[in-house]
Amino acid sequence: ANWGMRQWRVYAGAGTVALMVVEPQSLDGLNETQLRAMLHSVLQAAAAKDQALAFKQVVIDKLTHENALLKRMKFAAQTERYSADQRSLLEDDIETDLAAVAEELNQHRAPARSEEKQSPKRQPLPAHLPRREIRHEPESWTCQCGCQLKRIGEDVAEKLDYVPGVFTVERHIRGKWACARCETIIQAPVAAHVIDKGIPTTGLLAQVLVAKYADHQPLYRQEAIFGRAGLAIPRSTLEQWVGTCGVRLQPLVDALKVQMLKHRVLHADETPVQMLKPAGKRDGKTHRAYLWAYAPGAFETTRAVVYDFCESRAGEHARDFLGDWRGSLVCDDYVGYKQGLAQGLTEVGCLAHARRKFFDLHAADKSQIAEFALEQFAKVYAIEREVKELNPDQRTAIRQQQTKPLLDALHEWMTLQREKVPNGSATAKALDYNLRRWEALTRFVDDGQLPVDNNWIENQIRPIALGRANWLFAGSLRAGQRAAAVMSLIQSARMNGHDPYAYLNDVLTRLPTHMASRIDELLPHRWQPAHI
Repeated sequence: ANWGMRQWRVYAGAGTVALMVVEPQSLDGLNETQLRAMLHSVLQAAAAKDQALAFKQVVIDKLTHENALLKRMKFAAQTERYSADQRSLLEDDIETDLAAVAEELNQHRAPARSEEKQSPKRQPLPAHLPRREIRHEPESWTCQCGCQLKRIGEDVAEKLDYVPGVFTVERHIRGKWACARCETIIQAPVAAHVIDKGIPTTGLLAQVLVAKYADHQPLYRQEAIFGRAGLAIPRSTLEQWVGTCGVRLQPLVDALKVQMLKHRVLHADETPVQMLKPAGKRDGKTHRAYLWAYAPGAFETTRAVVYDFCESRAGEHARDFLGDWRGSLVCDDYVGYKQGLAQGLTEVGCLAHARRKFFDLHAADKSQIAEFALEQFAKVYAIEREVKELNPDQRTAIRQQQTKPLLDALHEWMTLQREKVPNGSATAKALDYNLRRWEALTRFVDDGQLPVDNNWIENQIRPIALGRANWLFAGSLRAGQRAAAVMSLIQSARMNGHDPYAYLNDVLTRLPTHMASRIDELLPHRWQPAHI
């Protein structure tokens, strides 16, 4: 085509269309070989631009996915991240407002007739709660006519009351007895106590520990609470009590760790906790430390968790904790576990992590690939719910019959899909994560003692994540390790259905005189109250 003084030629080849501007006089004297070389150069430039555009589109798709994911994390319901127990303050405010509005409406409504009034049946208050009777009687038992009134019955209404912490004092009186003849004095010995010559009972010590490590109440808040109850205990005193108890309870945690490492299957996970910089480097700033969590497998007989506070996320901390243990470790894809796996541990992947990659992808852009993958994972989890209460052999048999064919088909499908999606895209990353770890992710199919995911240990870390906002930071490595020890016992007691306060109160009472060779009797999964 000729427009003006220039000649435009269109070349098509290999799916690429090139529009080249050619000056008429520039073609004079060119042979066919030179013209072909010119055309080849133009087509190469066009192909390079196509490749650059494709790469930019992949980057755009990736950023769009990340942007949608961040928006969902900030604004949408985070069902993948938090449980129903982790309700926000706003949610509580909504419930409070609804109750207030309902009460105001009741005040403006006309009184209902007695025959139409239907009050819901209220459950009686628990019988074990202490009762304090308050009697209401007429000022005079003489009727206005002059006759003596006779009691014909009574109406009883119970109201639930609560008195915040009330201090009482135990007066331990040790009588002195003397023999006038031989001048011998006899007196009962002072009972052994976890804090020698200290003023707190084990009940008070247990309360301080549970409030700090289970209810996430820092000591400065407890100091204020105790002050309102009638006695302001200095924070420095509370710190001394906590430090002493941490040392006394450490043998229990050590014994719990020994018991845990006897199991063939363990879970492992870690979560960050801020810690003040070491002495000499403190400038008011903190650095990131980590609280590692270990627990026997979800199908093991022991219910326990041991926390290990470390200065970093380096894999050497996991190797030091596990020592010579060689078994199946259920963990995520964190590189810190890899060297331990290379030294003889068997890696068991977390199917929940694999599923989460596709969940994020589907939540961001409603990907059809992610939707199909989620449907297949849902079928696997449906089977797991059915075999949860079976013995390992039965669980293995059903997994082989039902789960294995399902996962084999899913693996083949993922492999084919990976060939179709561009490198670097969010879909490619989700597929790569699964395909790269497929052997570890599906190892549970051949072993009924292995769990399908790492949710068991993640549930034990959740209380730590909940309390992290109240901790602010750990003051030192020693303080973090002490917190890890006490929290190990508290959370293990919860896992075995014990009240942490009752457990610590009893253990702290018995510990000073308990034989070291029988320390296992006080572990949370074996503990029995002293009065039983």
